[in-house]
Amino acid sequence: MACAQTGSGKTAAFMLPILHTLLSDPALDNPSHREVQTPQAVILSPTRELAIQIAHDANKYAYDSILKTVLCYGGTSVGHQLSQLSRGCHILVATTGRLKDFVEKGKVSFENLRFLVLDEADRMLDMGFEPDVRCLVGHPTMPAKGSRQTLMFSATFPEAIQMLAREFLVDSVMLSVGILGAANSDVKQAIYQVTQFDKRNKLLEILGEEGSDRVMVFVEKKKTADFLAAFISQKGIKTTSIHGDRYQRQREEALADFRRGTCPVIVATAVAARGLDIKDVRHVVNYDLPQSVDEYVHRVGRTGRVGNLGKASSFYDSEANGALARPLIKILSESQQEVPEWLENEAKYGGGGGGGGGFGGGGGAKSFNSDSWGSSSGGGGGGGGFSQPVAEEEDWG
Repeated sequence: MACAQTGSGKTAAFMLPILHTLLSDPALDNPSHREVQTPQAVILSPTRELAIQIAHDANKYAYDSILKTVLCYGGTSVGHQLSQLSRGCHILVATTGRLKDFVEKGKVSFENLRFLVLDEADRMLDMGFEPDVRCLVGHPTMPAKGSRQTLMFSATFPEAIQMLAREFLVDSVMLSVGILGAANSDVKQAIYQVTQFDKRNKLLEILGEEGSDRVMVFVEKKKTADFLAAFISQKGIKTTSIHGDRYQRQREEALADFRRGTCPVIVATAVAARGLDIKDVRHVVNYDLPQSVDEYVHRVGRTGRVGNLGKASSFYDSEANGALARPLIKILSESQQEVPEWLENEAKYGGGGGGGGGFGGGGGAKSFNSDSWGSSSGGGGGGGGFSQPVAEEEDWG
């Protein structure tokens, strides 16, 4: 079980050892043209975009080797993916819904599985995929947890993840980097007190200062994403958007335009906030603050990755966000950021929704068993005025 800030290299941390182990096996063969594929490593992702990124990294790391990586996710041709699968598969990267479908159709078996990876495990639970995960882990062909290596990776460590880890892992080691639930200290955070009416003007002011640098703007609603992207584009700044109502091809094109810099601004719902590794994102803007402290941390983590510096600006509306004052102060303080005096007054006089708890201790590694896990552990699920995260109703399986 590994917990670390976004952008700290979790994908490489599990992919490189898996590749090394498989390539060191003298019995490794080419499993092509088999009716049922039996991958030796399965990596589960909560979103298609993250699955695509993981598969890209796997192919990059395993370049010019015998290893075959296959990518399976919903929203695209089943026939094409089955054709790719039939050509051989050592490593299968998949979303839970599509993999469940292939397993039920008898196209994939876990009988030779050596590694099971749950990436962004907390996001899987947030988005309601726990039943699919349990179905896959409980499949008759799945090796017992003592006969496979199970790796869970997450940026946060809420109670639900602790419970899942107790069930899926055996003789576990817990690795944590930094303070669980804390924002990346390489990101300069700024909170602006802005009314809903003034948000657009403040956003244009910020974008005007960024020039051609890549900026990710996060909103809570899908309709807001399209409306805001159109508004920014009308002001002469090339902008695209990504959310669950866009077709898969449209989402991939939007991300490609953003990566290339064709559209230096992307407006996104929370679905784009997790796992995507987009280089050179200089600035993240929370046009709408999220409902949970974990989601705030993940959004901020889209910039300042792999030791680079970044900026994160958030719009705080006293009427809508009063309960977030104290948790935001805690996050800013833990990452050595300046706390505005007005925000302290909001927390003091404007409610602030209880203490700013729910965060774990410092980094390090330790062994644990089920008896040593308790609700007092770090990342306890959005304390201090944040509600539990609510996933937008989007089809990402």
